[in-house]
Amino acid sequence: MAFLSLTGQSESRLRLEGQGVYLREATKNDYQAWADLRQKSQSWLVPWEPEWRFDELSRACYLWRLQGWHQDKKLGLAAPFLVFRAKDDILVGGVNISNIRRGVAQDCTLGYWVGEPYARQGLTRAAVQTVIAYAFGRLGLHRIQAACIPSNYRSRKLLESIGFHEEGLARGYLKINGTWKDHVLYAILAHDHQT
Repeated sequence: MAFLSLTGQSESRLRLEGQGVYLREATKNDYQAWADLRQKSQSWLVPWEPEWRFDELSRACYLWRLQGWHQDKKLGLAAPFLVFRAKDDILVGGVNISNIRRGVAQDCTLGYWVGEPYARQGLTRAAVQTVIAYAFGRLGLHRIQAACIPSNYRSRKLLESIGFHEEGLARGYLKINGTWKDHVLYAILAHDHQT
């Protein structure tokens, strides 16, 4: 599987090719598709995400996020992507690596979401596998970490099926939907991915 395609694009227009999906950086033109999918999927997403702002789906909030995503990428701290189904260019979700640390750590944090209409179709799995290959390949990272609320069995199963190893429970790890929640911590190392 070809996971990286630069096809004459600058680094800021990076596009990753995966199994039935492609990942690319968000643009202003993605606002409506992003807002529509998140609106349709709100009750599906809210239990697993930080508390939604009162203006969560507004153009202003999206542009504010977009600016933050671009800034983090420029500083080498993150690589955020929207995920599209390859056969029809439909936005299905997002995947990102954040908290990139260099030096002796060479690691990052993985996050992802999928719109409810596109769940359980293998699209998130393909997107996560694609971004993992990018992180270990192009970025040369050593370790990728992810965290799930213990009751998020779908996400836990996804990570485990890709080769992430459960490392323990972090109490009160992230504030999700307004409440500090425990999370199960997972990680995959570059040599795990190659075997």
